[in-house]
Amino acid sequence: MTDHGSSTPPGTPGTPRPTARGGSGWLMARPFGIPVYVTPSWLIIAAIITLIYQPVVERTLQLGPASYLVAFVFAVLLYVSVLIHELAHSVTARMFGLPVSRITLYMLGGVSEIEREAPTPGREFLVAVSGPVLSLVLAAAGALAYGFVDPQTILGVLIWQLWVANLLVGVFNLLPGLPLDGGRLVRALVWALTRRPRAGTVVAAWTGRALAVLIVAVPVLYGLRTGEAPNLFGLLWALLLGSFIWMGAGSALRAARLRERVPTLRARALGRSVAVVGADTPVAEAQRRMREAGARALVVADAAGTPTSIVNESAVAAVPDSRLPWVPVSSVSRAITRGSVIRADLEGEELLEALRAHPAPEYLLVEADGGVYGVLRTSDVQEAFTRR
Repeated sequence: MTDHGSSTPPGTPGTPRPTARGGSGWLMARPFGIPVYVTPSWLIIAAIITLIYQPVVERTLQLGPASYLVAFVFAVLLYVSVLIHELAHSVTARMFGLPVSRITLYMLGGVSEIEREAPTPGREFLVAVSGPVLSLVLAAAGALAYGFVDPQTILGVLIWQLWVANLLVGVFNLLPGLPLDGGRLVRALVWALTRRPRAGTVVAAWTGRALAVLIVAVPVLYGLRTGEAPNLFGLLWALLLGSFIWMGAGSALRAARLRERVPTLRARALGRSVAVVGADTPVAEAQRRMREAGARALVVADAAGTPTSIVNESAVAAVPDSRLPWVPVSSVSRAITRGSVIRADLEGEELLEALRAHPAPEYLLVEADGGVYGVLRTSDVQEAFTRR
C-alpha cells in the first residue's frame, strides 16, 4: 500500500513504485519473468513523436513518405530505451528481494511496480540510480557508435536520435525531486543522514514541487526576457510535465503518511469478534445470536464445529428484509480457503504481506493453536489507513 513514484514525461521513465496488481494494457513480453504492459495511450505519443521527427528525417534523408516509417521506428526504439531503463530498476529491486509485479509503458513514460519499499537507504539509492546509470551508459555507447556510421543514412539518423534520447532520459531523471529518480536519491541521502525515511520523502517531495514550478516558469520567464510570446507547444508541454511532477510529489507525501501507519496495524486489534452458527441457520436468527453475543461477524461451522465459511456483509445487505428469516447463512457466505486464514498475531508489514498474497474481503483470524479468534475485514484495514 505504498507509492514509489508517479507519472513522468515521454522518454523520462518513472521511478519504481509498488501498486496494486492488475490494470489495463497489452501484455507484450516477460523479460526476466517480469510482465511488461503497454497501455493504449502509448499509441497517442507514438503518433506525436512520429509527426515531430518526420520533418527531421525528411530533411536529412529525403525519403518521401517512407520518412514517416523511419520516424515511427524511432518512437518504438525510444520506448525500448524506456523499457531498458525500467528493467534496470526492476532487476536491481529483485536482487534485493523486493517483489516486482509488472512494468507498464504508457503515454508519459514508464513505471516499475515494486510492491515493497527498500528496507535501507543504501538499497533505495541503488534501485533508484540503476535506471539513470544504464540510460547514460546507453547514451555513451550510442555516441561512440555514431562516430562509425554515415550520419546521412537511416542507421545514422536513428543512432543519433537514440543516444540523444537516452542522454535526456538519464539526465532528466537525475533532477533532484520526486517522483523522478533523482528525488529517490535525495530521499535516500536524507534518510541516511536523519535515519527517518519520512523526512527523506518530505524533503524530496517538496524539492519535486519546486522543480515542477520551475519547469512551468522557464518558458514564461524566457518569453518575458526576450519579449516574445512563449511557444504554445513548449508552454503546454511544460504545464503537463510540471503538473505530473507536482501530483507525483503530492502522492509521495500521502504515501509517506500511510507508511507511518503500517507498524500500528495489528490483526488482533482490527479483528471482529464472531458468533459461530450452523450452515442451515436463517440469516435473521444468525443476526439475533450475533447481537446477543456482542459479536460483529458471523462464522459458519460444520457439525464438528470446524469453521467452513464467513458470512459476507455485502451478500446479506442484498437480501430483502422480508427474506432474512428464510435464507440460510450458507447462501450468503464465502468459503474459507487456506489463503483466507491468517494468524491473529500478525502486525505491520507482515500483516499486509499476508493480505496481498491472498486478496479477499474477509479473513478468519486464528490463534497459534488453531482456535478461532475472529474475522478481519479488508475494509477495516483500509479504514485504519485512511482515518485521520
